[in-house]
Amino acid sequence: SENILSSANRLLLHEGKLTLAESTRLLDVYLFLFDDFLLITKIKRNKKKYGGSDTGLIPVCPSLTPELQSFIREGGFCTVLDQPIPLDRLTLKNVDPI
Repeated sequence: SENILSSANRLLLHEGKLTLAESTRLLDVYLFLFDDFLLITKIKRNKKKYGGSDTGLIPVCPSLTPELQSFIREGGFCTVLDQPIPLDRLTLKNVDPI
């Protein structure tokens, strides 16, 4: 299981921001849905300000959405919130918005 995150055959199906209701607080997260697991990351913003136009030169993976690429260039990053959830263990339910 040491190479679980580096499979060459893995496909990124969808990614995007979501607000996670965690007991008494709301948490902004960024989800990565792969063909075999769901990865939930916490959005972090770098408190340091970068000077000049060097931030545009930061290399970013081209397969990420433009929104996430821009966020990373601005000094933001995502940290893994919990271990990946295998899709064969995931149960989805519709929840009434009320």
